[in-house]
Amino acid sequence: MKKKSITAIEFDEKFELQENLVPYLQTDKISKPGLKARRVSVDFPEWMVQELDQAAQKLGISRQSLIKVFISDKLKETH
Repeated sequence: MKKKSITAIEFDEKFELQENLVPYLQTDKISKPGLKARRVSVDFPEWMVQELDQAAQKLGISRQSLIKVFISDKLKETH
């Protein structure tokens, strides 16, 4: 479905009137900067993988998600 197009002035007016602007946006091209995935290989000792799997299972998430959460939390602490 092709999006309806309007001028920048019309867009600004609709924004000021708090109208719904979604029909005028190309949502398929929206992305947040810095969130492009990049593959990284890391080797862990077997005991650590087992601990990660247990913790992930308790939380009901994947090992990969758990590792991302742990690393994200630690990075936030350092800033």
